Amino acid sequence: MKKGRLIVISGPSGVGKGTVVKALMERDPRVRLSVSATTRPIRPTEIDGVHYYFISHEMFEEMIQKDLFLEHAQYVGNRYGTPEGPVDEMLEQGFDVILEIEVQGGLQVMQRRPDAISVFIAAPSFEILGGRLRGRGDTDEEKVLMRLQQARMEYLVAPQYQYIVVNDRLEDAVSDVQSILRAEALKTEHQQHLLKEAL
Repeated sequence: MKKGRLIVISGPSGVGKGTVVKALMERDPRVRLSVSATTRPIRPTEIDGVHYYFISHEMFEEMIQKDLFLEHAQYVGNRYGTPEGPVDEMLEQGFDVILEIEVQGGLQVMQRRPDAISVFIAAPSFEILGGRLRGRGDTDEEKVLMRLQQARMEYLVAPQYQYIVVNDRLEDAVSDVQSILRAEALKTEHQQHLLKEAL
């Protein structure tokens, strides 16, 4: 069985990462989304092991000490991380695994797993990004400005990603990511078995 590929998808808040990933998974049954671990409390609508692995601060720290995370970070007083074991299990089963994570975590994964395919999702413009954040209706102006400032910082490291996809029209953005995955599959390193007969 052919091993799956690790795909890192990052981008600023409001850019539509989750929507792109969801549409990608609906189109391709071989794509799976990794489940992160977090120390934040579970919400009434969430299921442990589906939305997140909900664990204690002590267990999170123990996992760090045992080097069990592909990446981990702290956000608003809680900790988030991607357990490496479940990701590797899915890859061995032949599934492509998407890590939909913040830029900080994405850079950690790219350093730890240089074979990962990295995609940065960007908005068509900062004006449009601001409009999307304000259009949610659940974010006050102060938080919108903070998120836009954070987005500027994230754009500074976007060149470290292999690919940048602009999410203007969802259909086009999903097709662009699919094109990236098709092109990656055709790289010489993955196709050498076809040449063996002639060698």
